[in-house]
This record gives sequence, C-alpha cells and structure tokens, in this order.
Amino acid sequence: MKPALPNLRHLRAFREVADCRNISLASNRVHLSQPAITQAIAKLETILGTSLFDRRSDGMFVTEPGKRFRMRVDRALSLLEQGAAKALQIAPKRHGRGFNKFDQLLTSAQLRALIAVSRAENFSLAAKRIGISQPSLHRAARDLERLAGIVLFEKVSQGIRLTPPAHVLAQHAKLTMAEMRQGYDEIEERKGMDVSRITVGSLPLARTYVLPHAIHRLGDIRPDVQVSVVDGPYDDLLHALRHGDIDILIGALRDPLPIDDVQQHPLFTDQLTMAARAGHPLADKRRLKLADLAGYPWVVPRHGTPTRAHIERIFSEAQVAPRLVEASSLVLARGLLLRSDRLTIISAHQIRYELERGLLVSLPLDMPKMDRPIGVTLRRDWQPTASQDEFLNAIRHAGDKVGALK
Repeated sequence: MKPALPNLRHLRAFREVADCRNISLASNRVHLSQPAITQAIAKLETILGTSLFDRRSDGMFVTEPGKRFRMRVDRALSLLEQGAAKALQIAPKRHGRGFNKFDQLLTSAQLRALIAVSRAENFSLAAKRIGISQPSLHRAARDLERLAGIVLFEKVSQGIRLTPPAHVLAQHAKLTMAEMRQGYDEIEERKGMDVSRITVGSLPLARTYVLPHAIHRLGDIRPDVQVSVVDGPYDDLLHALRHGDIDILIGALRDPLPIDDVQQHPLFTDQLTMAARAGHPLADKRRLKLADLAGYPWVVPRHGTPTRAHIERIFSEAQVAPRLVEASSLVLARGLLLRSDRLTIISAHQIRYELERGLLVSLPLDMPKMDRPIGVTLRRDWQPTASQDEFLNAIRHAGDKVGALK
C-alpha cells in the first residue's frame, strides 16, 4: 500500500538527481550522503513499482514515468512552500526562533499529524485515526511548531483548535497529498492498471442526470476507475474542494465567485419552475399572480443557495411570510409536494420524471430571470490526470445533452 505522503527528503532527493543527472552533485544540494540518496530513490521506485531513472555511464536520466512523477513532485513541494510562506505571513508573531524556509525541514510525519489534528481537533482521537501513539503525534505536532516558530495549536475546552496559520498550512498539506495521489495514479495508468479514484462533490441537480450519465460514460472508457460521489451543502463541498478532499464540484454556479482560488466552468443553463402536485388548487389557473400564492405552505432549499434567493425575492414582492419546510433532499421535497398543497421552486430538469408522468405540474407564474448556470468548479491551478480529464469530458457531454433537451 502506498503512503499518503512519501518521505519528503526522498522526494527532494529525487528532484535534485533529476536536475543534476548525478548523485554526487545532488548530494551536495540536499545535504545527504550519496548512499542515502541512492537508497531514497530505490525506496521511491519500490513504492511506485517502476523505474524513475535510466542508469547510464554518463549519468542518471529520468524515464518517461519519472518525468510525469517529477511534475507532481514539483507541484507538491511548491504547495508546501506556499503554505509555509502564507502561514508565516499571517502569524501575529513568532514565539520562537523558527526557520523562514521551514518547509525545507518538514517531514511527512509532521504533516500527517497536522492534518489529523485539523480533522479530529483532539490529539488522542487524531492519533487513533492515523494509527500512531498519542505521544508520537504530540511530539510531531510540537516539532512542527518549533520549526515554524509560530503557534499552530491552541487548547480549548473541547480539545485542540488550529490557529489561522495552522489552517493555512493544513490546507496546503492536504493539497500536497492530493497531488501525490495524482502522481501515484498516473504511474499506475502508465503500467496499464488505471485504478484511480475520482471524488466528486455533487449538488442536487447533478444527481438526476449529469452524474449518472458521466459515470456510465467514463465506465465505458476506463472501467476500473472508481468514482466516489459526496453530497452536501455548497459551503462544505467548496471547503473540501479547496483542501483537496474532492477533485470536482458540480452544481449551480455562484455569482459572485466566493473565493479566488477556484474557477467555474458553465455547462448549461437550468430553468427554474414553480411546482405543485397534480390537482393542486392553483393547477387549473391559466395565469397566476403573486397574490394567489398567499396562504400556501412551501418547501424550500436551505439559505445561501441560488434557488432560495429566488424564492425569497418572490416572498418579498408578494409581501407574504409563508410557512416553510427546509429540505435539501429532492426525495423529501418530492414527498412533501405530492402529499400536500405545498409549493416550491425547483429545477424543471430535476422533476422531469414527475412532470412527464403527471405527478407534479408547473404552475403558470411569470418569473423573470429564473434561470441559473450549472457547471463545474475546480481548483484554479489544478492539473487533472488523464482519467480525471476523461471524466470532465463525460460531464461536459452530459451537460450538452441536457442543454439539447430544452
């Protein structure tokens, strides 16, 4: 089993040998003995199951798999460098001497400890989750603080809280791990064993057609690739995307973009409709006015979603304060609509099945500007693997088909 994060000294040794084509020269640059560098490269090659160098009489030359892996190593180490620099920049003050380039001294054990504590917010629980003793994890965490010379962990009544610099460093550590996962996947693909895992954050609309279509299409091309779909509210999924826990976020796009380290790519424009059960008292009206909506209960998505903003604008214009049930689940919303006189505003695409079978109806209320862009959100500097790129193409194909159905 490959480690989530290889020995960082081994990665640095590999990069220097790739640059110098000579172990002796690389030894001087990374301050490791030649036998240590030889051993580091051998361990990396064992982990990856492939040769990273062609050993020749005139030097060490990077193989084709090694070239791609070198790109991932460069990106991973650059992310650590950026995280360390940003952590020092926002730290209020240094409580020790520390090192300005402390990323050069970090170990994978320290980063694993940081990530584990960031998730568990407790030293004991974090240690159990990554399978080491609590003293070992505590020592790694405090060594990390000593290297950085800034406070990274604070005791609170509930456990341990990361300081803002620690959050920044943890985010970059997670992205470093994500980059190495991609590096592993690319090595396996070159060996003819593409068993990579793609993790997708999905907002409700994508679950109806886009994701199933894209997953089936990818399966036809790369049957051994695993796709993991994570549901949740937008803010949680955006956080997971920015921290490398998911690769792609698909759903309604935000305007304005909430943060500048991600980018959005539209797929199609989705039309919202006001929906109710067949036989609803408003279903036979040829044209509805806002006043007609007064007195009816509603099913609405949670605050912060684009659809909720549309609904609240209607409430404001109609000067009504209806009874509400918040439901982020399409299954729950559908059940509430079918068994009551509740109203909702929802994507017509999401309830296409119910509309076609006459279970739900679209009500004739004139709702200007009730469309919204649907697309994918990616990390701004993300470099997809071949499998991830194939999946993005499958998502775009599904988006094109949805657009053509209108």
